[in-house]
Amino acid sequence: MELLDFIIQKDHELMIFLNNLGSETWDLFWIKVTDKKSWIPLFALLIYLIFKAFGTKKGFAILLMVAVAITFADQFTNLIKNTFERIRPCNDPSIYEQLRILHKSADFSFFSGHAANSFANTTFLFLLLRKYYKYIGLLFIWPILFAYSRVYIGVHYPLDIFSGMIFGLLSGFIFYKISMKILNSIDLKHKI
Repeated sequence: MELLDFIIQKDHELMIFLNNLGSETWDLFWIKVTDKKSWIPLFALLIYLIFKAFGTKKGFAILLMVAVAITFADQFTNLIKNTFERIRPCNDPSIYEQLRILHKSADFSFFSGHAANSFANTTFLFLLLRKYYKYIGLLFIWPILFAYSRVYIGVHYPLDIFSGMIFGLLSGFIFYKISMKILNSIDLKHKI
């Protein structure tokens, strides 16, 4: 058995195991967790914290960077999905009968855009806000729950989630480094 076949087999086995840990008692909770609209209060709080820490001018620059980061992560994820064309577990005839499928999606699975975007933005905002807010590290609860919800509802394999997380962490760090240069240039212009 080739290494890639072995990894895919283990990914399928882990998917079946994790997905079947679910129960009807928790289904509504995880459906809400996976819905982006459920996180609007968190996003509003983050916007408030950004403006409180950085002020108006820098706050808008940071929000622009968040929008660029989301666009970048989303478009890069689509490029990867359309390159690899991995079938989602909910559509995979080799395992879908063994899963608890709570949602269907027609596009491809590898890697998770939910995981990529949420980890990219959380990493970016954590690095920006860590010296202003003591408990900002708790923000990572959001992408962990958000990413796991995709396995729970049956639309992503664990490897899709893990790969999206890694991409998100790296791109969030890169956008942080870029934003620091932009924010420092705003400081320099303000001083002149």
